[in-house]
Amino acid sequence: MTNIETVRLGTTGPEVGRLGLGAMGMSGVYGQADEIESAATIHAALDSGANLIDTGDFYGMGHNEMLIHRALADRKREDYLLSVKFGGLRGPDGSWGGFDGRPEAVRNFLAYSLQRLGVDYIDIYRPARLDPAVPIEETVGAIAEMIEKGYVRHIGLSEVGAQTLKRAAAVHPIVDLQIEYSLISRGIEAEILPTARELGIGITAYAVLSRGLLSDSLRGGTPLAPDDFRAHSPRFQGDNLTTNLRLVDALADIAAARGVTVAQLAIAWVLARGIDIVPLIGARRRDRWSESVAALDIHLSDTELATIAAATPADRIAGDRYAAPQMATLDSER
Repeated sequence: MTNIETVRLGTTGPEVGRLGLGAMGMSGVYGQADEIESAATIHAALDSGANLIDTGDFYGMGHNEMLIHRALADRKREDYLLSVKFGGLRGPDGSWGGFDGRPEAVRNFLAYSLQRLGVDYIDIYRPARLDPAVPIEETVGAIAEMIEKGYVRHIGLSEVGAQTLKRAAAVHPIVDLQIEYSLISRGIEAEILPTARELGIGITAYAVLSRGLLSDSLRGGTPLAPDDFRAHSPRFQGDNLTTNLRLVDALADIAAARGVTVAQLAIAWVLARGIDIVPLIGARRRDRWSESVAALDIHLSDTELATIAAATPADRIAGDRYAAPQMATLDSER
């Protein structure tokens, strides 16, 4: 068993492993996943010392929560922390219908998540996106009421900007902001990250490998399956992908000289950005999780960090991180 270091999530949050497990990919977002291997990956993460598992009630329209329930059936509740996003509206064909952050919706979504996960409380509950029709104060206030009733332990947010963070924190302590952050998605550094630090809010960083771009998995030219989210993402299409893979090739040279993988180097870079940043690793196989955990042993010097950043300049990245309709829903991008 690997002994992963623990850190406090924000100034008011729980102790979490230095890496967390993001379970979204286990429910078909990047093509079909093996459920047995997914459950084994959850077990491997817990056995390595990680304790934070992140999901969303709309991942696979509830499939992800039920998968986690089955995988954790033989584990003690105090041995893991559940971070759950809510509010995403889906159709039976998988289509998106926006986000609902009304107080009555908060209570409704929570009731279903508790049932699917088979637990009495959720450790960190967060709206997946800001509902433009509902003041953030109302959404956070509704979650705070669920804390008072014992159904939730902490409040988190996802993909919101600095001003929304301030407004939310004025209502109730916010333990973390879940947001995309990687070598090629550094938009939070200008305003959002400094604001989070000022407010004592931790960062749970997702897509630290930019959905597999910052790894060896796409460098061989393997085409993406039609049901893979990335097949419809600007960064993975046509000339954009070609341009981005050139940057990854430069990163691969640095990784090879260090004797590590591209993915390990990318994770180590995020870890080096601060103890208040906890990367969420979207592994759905045990070997990928083990590869990621090994990044904890990589300590980068200031010179190495500068070399890595210079090899992947933010202004050279081709394509947005989401398609235009999804980008429009991101308070963090306004």
